[in-house]
Amino acid sequence: MTISVAIPDSSLKDEKTLENKTRKIGLIARACSIFKINEIVIYRDGKENEHDATLLTTILRFLETPQYFRRQKFPYSNMLKFTGILPPLKIPNQTGTSDYKLFKPGTIREGLIIRTKGKKFVDLGIKKLIPYNGKDDVGKRIIIKINQVKPDFSIKEITKDQINDFWSYNVKQSGNLSSVLSNWDGLKILTSKNAKFWNKPLSEKIKDSKEPILIVFGTTDKGLHDILGKKIHEIQNSKLINFFPNQGTETVRLEEALLGVLGIINSNDIT
Repeated sequence: MTISVAIPDSSLKDEKTLENKTRKIGLIARACSIFKINEIVIYRDGKENEHDATLLTTILRFLETPQYFRRQKFPYSNMLKFTGILPPLKIPNQTGTSDYKLFKPGTIREGLIIRTKGKKFVDLGIKKLIPYNGKDDVGKRIIIKINQVKPDFSIKEITKDQINDFWSYNVKQSGNLSSVLSNWDGLKILTSKNAKFWNKPLSEKIKDSKEPILIVFGTTDKGLHDILGKKIHEIQNSKLINFFPNQGTETVRLEEALLGVLGIINSNDIT
């Protein structure tokens, strides 16, 4: 079972400074990492959010990237000015020893393809470059599994799908919400305070589902009913759910909603 989330490109609208926008993105990244989100889909909410959409995408991808090759993938940019204040994610693709002498067969690590003296190598952040004979271009991130350590390194390139547990999240910029929903091949959970409450029958039905799940969140000033109108009741394979019955605030901020909704779903062992 895989879970993804859809959030608007206007998610940073309420924050006025780059520092506060960066902090909010850090909270989004942490929430998605804690609950092993497969993909963060950023849908378009109007035409005025282009800069924030780029900022949101860039910092989410920056935080997900292993620290040992961030500089190569992300040259200095003012967008990243305040990322140093954010706590590290410490997700599986960023953890583990950097001492290659402690590696064992079966170790999985992410690397970056580089070129040195006319030859391609994989930089695994271990102060030892591994010869690369694959077809991918320089600058490509790859995941490798170490088959043998001694006397020489033997590696095999694998995909994220071949890893049994959570590795890291993907980030995808998409079109408007209607197009995201129509193109999603799986179950769609639409979050709204104008819906029936989360309950045990719903929990069991979702738990038994073998389809990928997309959890959809509204914008800072519009709920999903406002965005989709009457079409919200015509979306196939969808469930409209209120995860915060009797809420004491007029709205629930995105970073709060992510933690709350994902925590509730996780507590029912859906994943």
